[in-house]
Formats: sequence, structure tokens, C-alpha cells
Amino acid sequence: MKEIEIDLEAEKNEILKRYRALLRACKSTLQKGDKRMIRKAFDMALESHKDMRRKSGEPYIYHPIAVAQIAAEEIGLGTTSIVCALLHDVVEDTNMTLDEIEMEFGKKVAKIIDGLTKISGVFDTNSSLQAENFRKMLLTLADDVRVILIKLADRLHNMRTMEFMPRDKQLKLSSETVYLYAPLAHRLGLYAIKSELEDLSMKYMERETYQFIKKKLNEKKAERERFIRDFIEPVNKALQAQEIHADVFGRPKSIHSIWNKMKKKSIPFEEVYDLFAIRIILDSAPDQEKADCWKAYSIVTDQYRPNPDRLRDWISSPKANGYESLHTTVMGPRGQWVEVQIRTKRMNEIAEKGFAAHWKYKESSTDSGLDQWVQKVRDMLKNPDTNALDFIDDFKMNLFSDEIFIFTPKGALIQLPLNATALDFAFEIHTDVGASCIGAKVNHKLVPLSYKLQNGDQVEIITSGKQTPKEDWLNFVVTAKAKAKIKSALKEEKRKIAEDGKEILERKMKSLKITYNSENLHKLSYFFKLQSTQDLFYNIAKGVIDMKDLKEYQAFEKNVENKPQDKIEQEQVQNLIRNLKSKDSDMLLIGEDMQKIDYKLANCCNPIPGDDVFGFVTVSDGIKIHRTNCPNAAKLMANYGYRIVKARWTNQQELAFLTGLRITGIDEVGLINKLTTVISTDFKVNIRSITVDSDNGIFEGSIMVYVNDTNHLENLIKKIKLIKGVTGVNRFDSVIEKAS
Repeated sequence: MKEIEIDLEAEKNEILKRYRALLRACKSTLQKGDKRMIRKAFDMALESHKDMRRKSGEPYIYHPIAVAQIAAEEIGLGTTSIVCALLHDVVEDTNMTLDEIEMEFGKKVAKIIDGLTKISGVFDTNSSLQAENFRKMLLTLADDVRVILIKLADRLHNMRTMEFMPRDKQLKLSSETVYLYAPLAHRLGLYAIKSELEDLSMKYMERETYQFIKKKLNEKKAERERFIRDFIEPVNKALQAQEIHADVFGRPKSIHSIWNKMKKKSIPFEEVYDLFAIRIILDSAPDQEKADCWKAYSIVTDQYRPNPDRLRDWISSPKANGYESLHTTVMGPRGQWVEVQIRTKRMNEIAEKGFAAHWKYKESSTDSGLDQWVQKVRDMLKNPDTNALDFIDDFKMNLFSDEIFIFTPKGALIQLPLNATALDFAFEIHTDVGASCIGAKVNHKLVPLSYKLQNGDQVEIITSGKQTPKEDWLNFVVTAKAKAKIKSALKEEKRKIAEDGKEILERKMKSLKITYNSENLHKLSYFFKLQSTQDLFYNIAKGVIDMKDLKEYQAFEKNVENKPQDKIEQEQVQNLIRNLKSKDSDMLLIGEDMQKIDYKLANCCNPIPGDDVFGFVTVSDGIKIHRTNCPNAAKLMANYGYRIVKARWTNQQELAFLTGLRITGIDEVGLINKLTTVISTDFKVNIRSITVDSDNGIFEGSIMVYVNDTNHLENLIKKIKLIKGVTGVNRFDSVIEKAS
């Protein structure tokens, strides 16, 4: 391979140019001595990373400078954050220690950098290193939100420069981003960053769809701009006539949000009308903001007829992440709906820069939703015994974008996520109220604990001293606080039962002449396929495991004692391989060296040859193959990146794979007959099942068919679309399954 010549002088000039651009970006926040501190951090980072290069071949220092630039320019952070951004990788990648950083820059900087440094060391296989790192980062969030903001800047730059990374790394990072970091950016009010992270993730996870929508948007760009000009003109004139100073412009929607709309409504790109939103940003005095926004709303609705169901007032009740705006959807001049967002300059800065801007204006907003949310995260982190993966699932639930407002009997307002139940409300008031809750009165009517609350409900909780938390409560609560408290109460209950089981087991083992020691307890747990000795004690106390089972274990142990250890392990591996043998085992190449390894196809997304796929090493079921756009993919890759293996199809044999098609249309006589003829006769495809529903002339059907690969499926879809009366055909995935 030809050596790439590096012009060190040109690189040195480029580094200085980028450093000067960074200083210009943070000029507005610089105070006395700040410039010197930034220079010191820059010099330290430059020295630490001097021999390192990125995958693209560029000097590594470009990355910390870019992260600092994003923190300053796009998030609006100050000097401390810029110093931390410049140094965010030095402890992890070089010999520099946290103590040295603390000596040079103080405790605060050292603490933030510690929060940004990944955990190293050995973890048990049930845990996930990614999940532990994420939890560690959030622990520092409880003290200093800048950790997350710098992490988001770091992630954004990595996503922007990911084209040189191997495909599996791209998928892992994209999944983690869309699963955790994009929702986190949304929760902190960083809408621009959230949209870009989602778009960049989609660029790597669903490449074809991303490029298709991007191309379509570019094709219609001139037409769209003309429409926006025609729409804005009368609004601008009316605002000027009333002497309201405002910027009015059109803003395109993100590719990811357009794709979501296409999926949600099962419509093609051509039928997505709101490809952009009109934004009106008012120059308003603080005491006039609300009145001016409603004035602008009145001007817009004088020009265009509004949709009465689509008015969103986040000025009277801001979102929990501090977002304030007035949204309405109006009928445009060419008979299509257009979303209009009205806000002031202050509100716009909070919408663009989220938490950083929210702090700038903090004096004006008392105890905002953002502060309450950080408090909730702190409460979650106080629970010491949660598994990191459970914690992430619960935390993700708390990243809801939609909130509902519920009133207490005395009229106090409590914010809860969408779909929250009466029991969530009870735990929100106090842990003891939740634990002893037996029912609730919603708007003076008696309802069960699982009742889903609606915006504006007034709720009174009914408690009883005899009530204790139940296992099935976990099935319907949605807030992380309620989940954590119920789990910890159940754990305590389980611990008490396990204590009794421990004594029973000791007696039983004595009577069977089995020594009661930790080695035998672990062997017993393994034999009964239990996670821990506590589960063993619990099952003994509950009578799930009895004397007969213990005798079986004793017989098994005697048999094992006569075999060498490596033979046992070999047998276990052979059994696993035997269980996984299937007729289609040579259809896929798996792993770094692309070998033929046995696998199973995941039920959650039914991959077929031609799909973009990856392998996931399960605990008990060997390797399972998922599509990269499977509903579970983001979660699996974000939490268990180390268990992901590469996979790609080979075209060795014609096999049939099951997939589902959802067909919609106008119910005509003989439509089902035409469908089955096209599928079975013309295409020689076997149908496994067909369900049809017809309602007032509208036809909806789901058909499970066997196809060879994606080309076969696409041709079948094209053929079905040609049938008179059919308006839409979509492939669908089956149920979502849990990671095993």
C-alpha cells in the first residue's frame, strides 16, 4: 500500500486556523483570564495527542477542537466546558491522569472529565459495558449537566465524521445514538442537535431510504421555496402593518421525521405534505411576549384557516425541557396543511440551545421542568442496586417528549409522561402514597390503579395501610420513579422470603449429606438455571424446588465427577451447535472473517436474503440474525454492542423465507381472488395465512407469504400494486421480542 505523504507544516497551520475559529466562537462568553486557560488546555491536548491520528488519517487534535467548537457555537457553553471539551479524551487515550488535570485546572474540570471518561476493567457477562458507562456519565449529570452537553457535542462530531469507520462500528454507534443520545438531546431541549443525530444515524442504519428521501427533497427544493415565498408574503405585510417586528421563514423538516411520518401513516413520500414548517420569530419585550405571540397567531389565522384540533400552546404551559412556542396548522394557498410555529427570540434561543440558554434566562423562570427532570434523574440514581441495563431502560422511559398536566385535589400542577397511570401519579406525590395506593378518584369518579390519565385530569389517591406493592404493577406504570420504587419493594419482599429458603435448604442438604458451602450453592444455581443463589433460596422457600429435584442434582453431580472438566465444556459446546443446526446454515456468512456459522432468524423482524443484517450472540439461543432496521436493533446494539457480529447473505440456494405484507385498497368485487391469483399462480409464492377486514368499502388485509429474497419480494409488491383497487402495499415486521 502506498504511503500517504503528510505535509506537517500545512497541518500545523490548519490546527492553528481551527484553534482561532474556536476562540472566535466563544468570544461572547470570554472573561478575564479565560483565553489563557483555553490556550493551556489546547496546548495540553495538542501535546497529549501529538502522535495520534483519526481513522481518516487526520491529526487527532482536530476532534477535540471540533467538539469544543460545537459546545461553544451550537450549544452556547462557556469557558469551563470548552476546556473540558478540549481535554475530554486525554485521560482515556494518553498517560495523563485526573490528578494532573485537577492540579492544572481545578476540581470542577477534573470531575467533568471523569464523567466523560469510559470505565475500564472487567465486567461480568450479564452486565453491559456501554450501559455502565452511560450510567457513570449520568451520575455526573446529577452534579453538572455540562457532562452530558459535552458528550452530545462529542457524539455529534463522531457521527459527522463516521464514513471512515468499519460498517459494524457505524451500526453500533448509530444505534446507540438513536436509542439514547438523540432522546437525551431532545429532553435537554437541543432540537437542532437531536434532529441531526437522528438523520446521521439513519444515514448509516437505513442507507437506501435516507438517500431516497434526500434525493426527493432536493428535486422539489425550488418548488418548495416558491411555495414558502407565496405563503409568507401576506403574513409579513400584515405583521408590518401592525408594527410587529418579526423574522418569518420556512424550515425543512428532518429526513428522519419525514421517514417516521411515512412509516406511521404507511404513505409514500409524495403524500407527506408537511415537509417544512413556517417559523415566526418575534422581537418582543419580556413582559409582552405572550400577548405578541397571540397577536401573531391572530394575524396568521386571518390569512389562512386553522385546523382547530392542531393548536399547541406551549407558552402557557411550557414543555418539561423548557420549550415554549405556539404551534398551529393552517390550510395553505394550494390546499395543503402547513405547520406554523410562533415564538420570541428568547424562546427560540431556548429551543435551539436548550439547557445552556435555559440557565441564561433562569431568573425569569422559577423551578422549571428541566430542573425537575434533573431532580428525577438524581432520584433514580439514588437507587444503588439497579442493574445498569434496567436503569437505562427506565431512564429511556423518562426521555418522553410528550407530557400531560395533572391537577391534585388542591389544584397543584404535576407533570407526567404521556400514558401515565393513576399509580404513577401516586408515586409522583410520595413513595409511601404509591406503595399503599388501592385506587383513585379521577374527576370525582372512582378508577382502578391502571387507569391512564388524560391531560387536565384532577386526581385524588385512595390509600390503605394493608396494601403492599405487587409484581403486576410493573406492567402498567410508566415513570422511572414508580418502576424503581416498586422493584426495590419487591426485592425487599423477595429477600425476606429467600432468608427462610436459606434455612430450609441448609436442612435439606444436610439430610442428603451434601456439604453446605458457596461452591455447592453456585453449582446448584447453575444446575437449576438460576441467576443467583438468592433465586435458589427463593425457589426453595416457594416450593418450586423440592427434595426430588435435589436428589436429581445429586445424581447428576456423581456422573459429572467421573468426567474431566474440558470434556464437559466440549459436550456443552457440541450440544449448542447440534441444537442450532438448520437446513439453511450456509446461507449467511458471519463474523470478521465471514465464516459459515449456524444461526437462527429472529422472529421480531423476519430477515430475508438481501436485507441488511447483523448477528446477535444470545445467552441461550446461539446467534440470532436481525435486520439492521429491526424494531429491536437500536436497543440491542446500544446495550450489547460487544455481542454484535457482522453478517451478510450468500446466494447459494433457493430457500423460502416467511415475511408479511399489509395491503390496503378499495373493496371491489373479486379483489381477494385477484390478489391470491397474482401471489400464488403468477408468482408461484406460497401463502401461509391471510386475514382480511373490510369496512364501508375500505379493504385492509395482512398476508404472510414465503419469498426467496428482497428482489423477489420487491417484484411481488410491484405486481400487487398494479391490481385495480389496491392503494398501498407495505412489508411489516412481526412482534417485538426481548433480548435474550
